[in-house]
Order: sequence, then structure tokens, then C-alpha cells
Amino acid sequence: MFNLVDEKEEYLTVCKSMKGLSDLTLKAYKIDLQQFCDFMNEKDCFDKNELNSYINMLHSRYKPKSAKRKIACIKAFYRYMEIEDIIDFDPFHKIILKYKEPLKLPRTIPLSCIQSILTYAYDQYAISLTKYKKETTLRNIIVIELLFSTGMRVSEVSNFKTSSINFSDNTICIFGKGSKERIMCISNNLCKTISNYLTVRSYKSDYLFVNRLGNRLSEQSIRYMVNDYANAVGAPLHVTPHMFRHTFATELHNEDVDIRYIQQFLGHSSIATTQIYTHISTSKTREILESKHPRNKMNLSLYKV
Repeated sequence: MFNLVDEKEEYLTVCKSMKGLSDLTLKAYKIDLQQFCDFMNEKDCFDKNELNSYINMLHSRYKPKSAKRKIACIKAFYRYMEIEDIIDFDPFHKIILKYKEPLKLPRTIPLSCIQSILTYAYDQYAISLTKYKKETTLRNIIVIELLFSTGMRVSEVSNFKTSSINFSDNTICIFGKGSKERIMCISNNLCKTISNYLTVRSYKSDYLFVNRLGNRLSEQSIRYMVNDYANAVGAPLHVTPHMFRHTFATELHNEDVDIRYIQQFLGHSSIATTQIYTHISTSKTREILESKHPRNKMNLSLYKV
């Protein structure tokens, strides 16, 4: 009989060394696997029936998306144990997994709101009187510009390194999930702003964005900054960094950019993940119906124009 806890630790080591998973993903795996081990504690077998009990428990406690992630983690763990001959047979082969995950449209930011946030960011830089304030507000401008102009994840912005910038052709190399790389173009103005920031930055660091102690600017710090700027301009909704990513993709789709280009820009492995952005905005719907619907060619109305 194998020891589930020992195998869990070995699997996490493999995930870190062989799969190249991010620290955040590894942290989630560790929590999910520990939860599974606690559930299976002192059980004599880990067969189909026990797995079904665990899956039912997850569905009863968590939202569909969270349950789906936790189940996927355990399923990958069992697949690893089968490949390594730790178990003779993976019971997941005989389990039918069904997810009724509600379709949620991505939450976007009105373009007028983004313009207000950017205007505020540039104004804050203009009125800064101290070197520290100039440096901080310049850094914040670049963070917001990158979020909106490239659709980067907040983790990608936080971990972005100066070596990933090519000033000669205005491109950046983004390291996404699963250690996947993608090249994005940025504007000449943004490239100059980044170069200026590197010149005035107080601390030398491999990371582009640093805090007042010279350490990497954390994801949470970016979230706080974005929220503070949004509140300062009276944004009509709670704004998060990830909403810039949703807005980036949605607006490109509204401008008829091919979905496969958007997939590449976002760094999605599967086109299915990008399909969420194929919903049509209200303004686009109105434009289509007003210009294309045959009813508009029928000159019948109670009201005279």
C-alpha cells in the first residue's frame, strides 16, 4: 500500500522541476492535494467510490469553476501515479465528469473610464514634486499602459524583467502560464517611457517594476494601485487589472480582429479559452441590427420622420 502524502510531495516536486509551473499554480496544487489527502486520511482504498464521494463533496462546497480546478488537479495526480506504476489502474478512467459551469461574460471597463484612469495617471506624474513621486507615478503609468495595450496578466506584469524588452524594434517578450513565451509589439511612446523610467529608477533590479524597497512590485500592489486610480476618477465599477485584459480582447474582437490573433496575443493554448470573447457588445449589436436587419428597409412607422 502506498503512502498518499509521500506521493503527493513527490508529485509536487515533479511539477516544479519538470512541468515548469508557476509559483501560484504550485501553491494551488499544494492546497488542493492537501485537501484531498485530508479527505482520504485513514481510508483503506482510493478507488472509484471514494473518488466519487470526494467529487460530490467538492461540488457541494464550491462553485463549479473552483470544483472543476480541484478535480483536474487530483485527476492529474492519479494519472501521474498510474504512469509511474504507483497504482495499477487509474479509477478516473471509469468516472464520468460533468461540469455545469455557468457562462459568465467577461467584465470589461468602458473605454471612457480607461481614458480617465490614464489621464489621471499622467496628471499625477505631471504634478509630482519629489524624485520618489516622479519615479512612482511614472512606474504606474507604464503598468496601466501595459495592462491595456498588451492584455498582460497581472502576474506577467509583476514578474516582467528588463531583459524582456527589445528597444530596437519596440517589442517585449512575455512569459506566460506554463513557461510559454509570446512576443508583443508596444508603441514607440511606451518604449520611450520605459527607457525613461529605467534611467530615473532608484534601484537596479532584474525586474522592471520595483517598490520603494527595491523589491519586485507584487501583484497585490498592482491591484491596489489600479483600484486607487479607478476610485480617484469615480469609476462606475470595481476595476481590477484582469479587467484590462478582458477589455483588450473584447475591443479587438469588436474591431473584427480574427479570434486566432487574439488567442496569440493573450497566450491561450486553446482557442476554446479565447471563445469567451466572441460575445458581441451592446454597441456592436445595435450597429449590426441598425445597418443589416431587413426591417430597416420597410418604411412603416407610426411616427413621421
